[in-house]
Amino acid sequence: MRARIDFRFTPLLLGSLLAAGVAGPALAQTGSPAQALLDDKFVASMGLFVVQSDVTARLNGQSSTNPDVDFDKTFGKPSDATRFRADALWRITPTHHMRMMYFKDDVTRSATLSQDVKWGDYTFLAGGGVQSERKTSIFELAYEYAFMRQPTYEVAGTFGVHYTDLSLKLSGSGQITDGSGNTTTGVSKSVEGSAPVPLPVIGLRAGWVVAPQWYIDGQVQFFKVNVNGVDGSLSDLRAGATWMFNPNFGLGLGYNRFYTKVDVSKDSYNGNVKFGYSGFQAYLTGAF
Repeated sequence: MRARIDFRFTPLLLGSLLAAGVAGPALAQTGSPAQALLDDKFVASMGLFVVQSDVTARLNGQSSTNPDVDFDKTFGKPSDATRFRADALWRITPTHHMRMMYFKDDVTRSATLSQDVKWGDYTFLAGGGVQSERKTSIFELAYEYAFMRQPTYEVAGTFGVHYTDLSLKLSGSGQITDGSGNTTTGVSKSVEGSAPVPLPVIGLRAGWVVAPQWYIDGQVQFFKVNVNGVDGSLSDLRAGATWMFNPNFGLGLGYNRFYTKVDVSKDSYNGNVKFGYSGFQAYLTGAF
C-alpha cells in the first residue's frame, strides 16, 4: 500500500482547532500550566513514534531505465516499528519563531525473490535471497510568523527547508550488466543508492490552550519544486494534544502523516522515490 495524503481532513482539522480556540478563553487561565506552551521562549518535545512506512523506488542503470520496485510487495511489509522523533520551538519574540524537527527511521528486511529485481546495473534473480536496507533521516528548519495571536491561541505561517536523506541498499547474488551491455551471472554484490533531497516547505501551524492543563496543536505543510536535478513534492499533516502536569513538563499524543515523491538526476542517485509514513507519537514536552 502506498501512502497518500487525503486533504479532506485538513479543513476538518483546522475547523476543530479553531472551535477549540474560540472556547479557549472560557476554559483556560492566564498563567496555567498549558499556557507555557503558548508563551515560553523554548518548547521542546521528544518521544517514540509508532510508524508504518511505504516505499516505492527506482534506481536506473548506466544505460537503462529500470522499473519501479515496491519494497513492501517485494520484501514484505514490516510490522509497525518504534522510532525516535524530536521537535523544538524557539520564540525569538512572541510573533517570530524558529522551529526544528528530527526524525529517523531505519528498516532492514530479507526475502527470497519471486521475480527478478533490477536495481542500478545489477539484476537480483528470482529464487535468490536478497536483503534490503533503508536508512531515512529527516531534518527540518523553519521560520514562523504568528500573524494571529491572542492570550489563548496563535496561528503562524511557516517557511523552511525539509531535508530527507534516504539511502536504499540491496544485497545478494545475481547478474551484473556493464555499460556495454555485457552480463556476468553469479556475482554477490551490494548496490546502494543515496538520495539526499532538500525541499522548501510552506504551511500553517496553530496552537490553542483549551483548558488550564490542556494544549492542542495542528500543522499542515506542502510544496512542489523542480530545481538542480530534483523534481519533488511534499505534503505533511500533523495534530497533537498535550497534558501539562506542571508548568514546565507535559505528556502528549500526536498523529503525523507524511508523503514525498521525487525524481532525482544526480550521480549519487538516478531514478525516483515515493516515500511516506504515518503513525502515532507519544512524547514528553518541556517548556522554559
